[in-house]
Amino acid sequence: MKLFTIGFTKKSAEEFFTAISAAGVRRVIDIRLNNTSQLAAFAKRDDLIYFLRKICEIDYIHRPDLAPTAEILEAYKKKKGAWERFEAEFETLIQQRRIEILVDRTLLDHACLLCSEPTPERCHRRLVGEYLVDRFSGMELCHL
Repeated sequence: MKLFTIGFTKKSAEEFFTAISAAGVRRVIDIRLNNTSQLAAFAKRDDLIYFLRKICEIDYIHRPDLAPTAEILEAYKKKKGAWERFEAEFETLIQQRRIEILVDRTLLDHACLLCSEPTPERCHRRLVGEYLVDRFSGMELCHL
């Protein structure tokens, strides 16, 4: 069982859709809090749903319950907070939410967690992925 992650910024639409298609992704799980921003370009919710279906025959699900709260996100992004604080607060949040119960394991097989950050190092998609892999045996995390 593989769980993928990808960020859409600093990628062309061609790079993005080629990567998820080549990996064998079956569904994109959008874990952004706000998925309708004009800044999202091809990854704006309605456009992304259309492109995933038409280009790759991939399903789309929006799961804001796997995103940080607006307060946690604002403290990190807008107020330039420390990554270590964001990471600790977000990990506490996903533990409290018990996301391993909220998300059906079968939904994760060949799914791809989507967020905006170009790389996983300082992105909540990595934290969600690592948390789920730690709780579900036999699951491998792959960053695209």
